[in-house]
Amino acid sequence: MKYVLWIILAPLCLLLLFTALLIISSLFADRHRQYTEHSPYFRRLLNTATGLCLLLGRIHLHVTGMEKVPEGTRFLLVSNHRSKFDPITTWYAFRKYDVAFISKKENFEVPCFGRIIRKCCFMDIDRENPREAIKTINLAAELMEKDTVSVGLYPEGTRNFGPGLLPFHNGTFKIAKKAGAPIVIMSISGADEIKSNYPLRPSHVFIDVLETLTPAQVSAMSTAEIGEEAGRLMEESLYKRGRTNENGTALQRTGG
Repeated sequence: MKYVLWIILAPLCLLLLFTALLIISSLFADRHRQYTEHSPYFRRLLNTATGLCLLLGRIHLHVTGMEKVPEGTRFLLVSNHRSKFDPITTWYAFRKYDVAFISKKENFEVPCFGRIIRKCCFMDIDRENPREAIKTINLAAELMEKDTVSVGLYPEGTRNFGPGLLPFHNGTFKIAKKAGAPIVIMSISGADEIKSNYPLRPSHVFIDVLETLTPAQVSAMSTAEIGEEAGRLMEESLYKRGRTNENGTALQRTGG
């Protein structure tokens, strides 16, 4: 009987110890400071904590197309956005690439995790202040140029609660142009069902890497052209994953 008890208590004790380590470590990070040096220690904490959350949340990732991700170079990762779980599942799927997301300021106020993602070079953006937004774009390009991190963002700018895709903020593609970096285009579906599924049902999140635009292609294309190509690929992928309208036809983006 005591062996059974130990089998039950040992994982719980390890989980509590790791949680304590996570909380204590986060106290050494300033959630209001923009870090420009990536911390491998905090990245390991982030990935481990995320993996545990996915396990406990019964979240299963299904990832395709990773062979299209360029090796040995930093890149700009762009995707559609429907759920607050999108970046969490994505940074775990891309954990070997040290992706730092551009995110709204409120996400850095999340206890513990807000501090940890700061140390991993995540960046906040002021969507109401164009001048401040440009500073974030320039910083993201600089971090990629210096081989500090890859950068992830959502061209829609915010979560989309309706069908199709929201109009893209094509100016965000300037990050790749400034950095002379490739753009990895992906789609994600299923993360918006996690909240309603938990805890009774498991959730399945599908991450599909669709295409990588080379630095030469990025340089030759306008930001509008990049947006059109990314939007087209995302729409086709979401359609294949079952995101269809009442007529069963592909969803169309509601803007340019």
